[in-house]
Amino acid sequence: MSWGLGKLPGVVAARTYRREWLRPDFTAGLALTALLVPAGMGYATAAGLPAYAGLYATIVPMLVYALLGPSKVLVLGPDSALTPLIAAAVLPLAATGDPQEALALAGVLALLVGVILVVAGFLRLGFVTELLSKPIRLGYLNGIALVVVVGQLPTLFGFAIDEPGLAQDLAAIVRAVAAGDVDPVATAVGVVSLAVIVAFRLLRVRIPGVLVAVAGACVVSSLLGLPEQIAMVGALPSGLPAPAVAAVSWEDVLALLGPAAGIALIAFADTGVLSRTFAARRGDDVDGSTEMKAIGAANVATGLLGGFPISASSSRTPVAEQNGARTQLVGVVGAVAVLLFVLLAPGVTAYLPEATLAAVVLVAASALIDVRGVIRMWRMSRLEAGLAAAAFLGVALVGVLEGILVAIGLSFVAVVWHAWSPYRTELVELTRVAGFHDINRHPEGHRIPGLLLVRFDAPLFFANGSIFDDYVRSLVAKSPEPVEWVVIAAEPITGLDTTAVDELVDLDRYLAGKKIHLAFAAMKGPIKDRLVQFGVGDRFTPDRFYPTVRTAVVAFRHCASSPSPGSAPRGNPDHTTGRAPKSLPRRRNRRR
Repeated sequence: MSWGLGKLPGVVAARTYRREWLRPDFTAGLALTALLVPAGMGYATAAGLPAYAGLYATIVPMLVYALLGPSKVLVLGPDSALTPLIAAAVLPLAATGDPQEALALAGVLALLVGVILVVAGFLRLGFVTELLSKPIRLGYLNGIALVVVVGQLPTLFGFAIDEPGLAQDLAAIVRAVAAGDVDPVATAVGVVSLAVIVAFRLLRVRIPGVLVAVAGACVVSSLLGLPEQIAMVGALPSGLPAPAVAAVSWEDVLALLGPAAGIALIAFADTGVLSRTFAARRGDDVDGSTEMKAIGAANVATGLLGGFPISASSSRTPVAEQNGARTQLVGVVGAVAVLLFVLLAPGVTAYLPEATLAAVVLVAASALIDVRGVIRMWRMSRLEAGLAAAAFLGVALVGVLEGILVAIGLSFVAVVWHAWSPYRTELVELTRVAGFHDINRHPEGHRIPGLLLVRFDAPLFFANGSIFDDYVRSLVAKSPEPVEWVVIAAEPITGLDTTAVDELVDLDRYLAGKKIHLAFAAMKGPIKDRLVQFGVGDRFTPDRFYPTVRTAVVAFRHCASSPSPGSAPRGNPDHTTGRAPKSLPRRRNRRR
């Protein structure tokens, strides 16, 4: 992506804009506004920040992304998957409990997230999101959903708790309910708001249930005088926010670096998947590095202007698409509408119950729960289901930020596990079927007397080199006939390290002691180069390598049929082309 003004995605979209797109874009932007206000305020509250910060974290990113973002329909803003991460990073540092201090820390956190994403975008590091595989993300998001839901239950029922950890929160909620600390008025407002939102979703009513619940709660609060009985969000501050990040100490900045890296990874992973999904639906294409830079710039802007870290919204983006969004103008319309609400009607939120916002967050967080995905994962792979469960427990029991490290660590463990214990097999011939085949899938196949064909489906490295060595030795020991040659079908071997080379040398010595010749078929050129680089080119000479398994078998049969007295079997004399010895075709022709 070039950051020249004329090539920015928003500028390009404006130059190519069609008049017939204006009405659907404007309509979609207004429909989106009905969700932007309550969702933004609700997520801010869930992150332990003032509710109005969620509006600033909605307006600024949408305007920035409309200019820099490659996706035409993606909606950026506060997200339920990030709120517990933000709370876990910011609230412990705001020791005084001052909401303004917490908001300043959240702004610095957004700045750090943005800088990390922008730098990573210029370095084209979008691939790092692949560290979070599907099972890891499944378990992680389900864990996040549980943390958010449990965190909002006290507000829904009108009481407060202050316990560290999910298990302690659940225990405190049970004790509070048992002791009768539940506020009946707040509970009634929260439960009715929750029921309205869910009912509108189930009935597929075009009017957003969130808008009806929030507006209805404000009206009822005003008529019944509820602000004097239960907690309210409170009126918005007048005017626009002033930057407060300068008041944060450098010690706090350093403490926020680790959480910022984790939030950046999650934010881009979620945004990248969502962006590619909606682009594919529309026949568009988005560049991952461009997306990463745009999200980073949006985070930097919202950090400077009273917001907190944001990402793409999986609940608001579909609303924009379903209402006919065509271009980035939808985000501009939605941002301007929210800005007008902040400037012209700041007092409305003084009548918005916190219990209603809790209901909004509960419904949004429930969208992260994917029970069907867990069941499907269990049916497909017990190992990957176990990884999903471990990621879930890491978030739920250890902590949200720690859960990111658990998830990434499990991803590496999964990679090592697959490479540590890969599929390996012996190859055999089949009657009337060309080629050489897996004996486990074709037990009717027959071995070639004196020849052992082995396939190992993984790179060779420190964790599995000894497994490869032991496997070949075990096949030699179990062979029903004496083995003269061992040929490794090496095409699946895509990597090699020094530890694995030592294992290869040990295997070669072991086989040589039994007068068995070791050869390789279809080994990739870079792996052969590594053997030379690691100093074993003199041992594994070119005549040991064959371009295909077939040519290796032909060479073995030739040597077995005409061995040289007193000499060891020889490999392919024409190793550059992989052709079998020239005498073999002539002898076959004479037999015919």
